[in-house]
Amino acid sequence: MYKKIIETDIEIFKSLVGEENVYLDAETLEINSKDYTENLSFMPEVVIIPANVSEISGVVKYCNLNLIPVTTRGAGTGLSGGALPVMGGVVLNLKELNHIIQIDEQNLQAIVEPGVINEDLQNAAKAKNLFYPPDPASKGSCSLGGNIAHSSGGPKAVKYGTTKDYVLNLEVVLANGDIINTGANVLKNSTGYNITQLMVGSEGTLGIVTKIVLKLIPLPRFDYLMLACFENNIDACKNVAMLFQAGLTPSACEFITVRALQTSLSFLGKTFEYPPQSKAFLLIEFDGNHLNTLEEEALQASEILYASNCLEIYTFDSADQKENIWKIRRSIGEAAKHGNVYKEEDTVIPRFYLPELLSEIDRIEKEYNFRTIIYGHAGDGNLHINILKDDLDNDYWQHKIPEAINQIFAKCFELGGTISGEHGIGHVQRPYFHKFMDPKIIEIYKSIKKSLDPNLVLNPSKIWIV
Repeated sequence: MYKKIIETDIEIFKSLVGEENVYLDAETLEINSKDYTENLSFMPEVVIIPANVSEISGVVKYCNLNLIPVTTRGAGTGLSGGALPVMGGVVLNLKELNHIIQIDEQNLQAIVEPGVINEDLQNAAKAKNLFYPPDPASKGSCSLGGNIAHSSGGPKAVKYGTTKDYVLNLEVVLANGDIINTGANVLKNSTGYNITQLMVGSEGTLGIVTKIVLKLIPLPRFDYLMLACFENNIDACKNVAMLFQAGLTPSACEFITVRALQTSLSFLGKTFEYPPQSKAFLLIEFDGNHLNTLEEEALQASEILYASNCLEIYTFDSADQKENIWKIRRSIGEAAKHGNVYKEEDTVIPRFYLPELLSEIDRIEKEYNFRTIIYGHAGDGNLHINILKDDLDNDYWQHKIPEAINQIFAKCFELGGTISGEHGIGHVQRPYFHKFMDPKIIEIYKSIKKSLDPNLVLNPSKIWIV
C-alpha cells in the first residue's frame, strides 16, 4: 500500500529541510535501520534530520499525501523495535531537537525538545535542586521523546511513577502536518478528553512529539542504599511484597539473579564479594529529606529481610559506592546483550505474585532447554527476562522459543499482568499483543488510529498494526 520513494520525492525533501539534512548514504541508512532490539534491521529509503517543527510538519504532510511511511527515531535505544523502519520509507531522526528550552523554578516545570537525553534533563534539574524521577537503565543515552513513546519507567518508578505521570502538555505534529498542543501547562486539567496521555505510550503511531512540558518535584536530600542476598529467587521476591505490606515505600526495589549480577560484573571488569550460596539479590533504596527517617526505614526493612531467609545485607555509604553498585545494576541489560543473540521480554504483574511467575519461568526454562538472565523492577512487578540463544539451532530459536514466550505471557495474564511494563509493544511483540489483547480493545485502537492517521503512514507495523 505504500509508495516507493523516487528522485522527485528526494528533491521535495531537500527543499523542505535543506539538502544537507537528507541522507541517502549507506552508513547513515544502516545506523538508522536498527535500534537495540535483538539483531533486527530494516533499511529505510532515506533519513531526514529536521531542525524544527515546521520542517517536520512539511515532511509529514508530504509523506501523508503520497503514502510514504514515516518512522520517527530518537536515540535508538528501544528494546521492542519501535524505531525500526519495517516498511522502509522515511526515518525522521529528531536528534537535532535536543534543547532544554526552560527549567521553570517558579512552577517546577521543564520545557524540552524530544531529542534531549534523559540524564541531561535530570542533571539540569538537579542543579536547581529539582528532580525528574523517570530513570530508565539507558538514561545516559535514551531521549525524552523515546521515553514519551513508551512511557518509560526505571528503578524509581516504584515510588515516583513512570514518564506518563510527569507529562503535562505536548506539542505534536499530526499525520496531515497539523501542529497541535494536547493540553495545558497545568497540574490539573479536566477539560475534555486527555489527548496528552493518549499520545504518551502510543509509540509514534498517532503523532510526532516535538515539544514536551514536564512536571518536576523537589530533589530529595538523602538516600540510603542496601543490597540483600538470598539463596534463591523465590525467597528474594517473597520479601518484596512484605516490605510494602509493612508500610515501607522504597524509592527503588530491584531484583537481580546471580547470573545477571555475574554477567554485569564480567562485562564491566569489576568484582563484588557476596555469600557464595547467594542466587538472588534485592537492591533497595530509600530516599527523603530526613536521614534519621531513612535509617529507621532501612532498619525496619533489614528486620523483615533477615526474618525471611536473607543471608546478608550490604549497605553503601559513600557516593562512589552507591554509583558503583547502580552502575552494576544498570549495566545488566547491556551486558546480557553483549555478544549474545537474545530475546528480551518485559513482563509485569502484581508484585505479590512474583514468586509464582519465577517458578513458572524456571519450569519453562527447563522444558525448552534455554538460559535466561533475569532482573528488573521487583517493586512494581516488572521483570526483564533475557532468553539467550547460545547454541540453539536457528529453527528451534525461531519456532520453539516463541512457544515458550507465549507460555510466559499466558502466566502473566493469568496473574493479572500484561506483556510490557515499560518497553512497549513495538514491532516484535505484535503477535503476542494480538493473541492476548481483548479484540474489542483492538477495534478501539483502530478507530483512534484511523481518525488521526487515516493513511497509516505514521510508524507502521507497530503495536496492533499489521
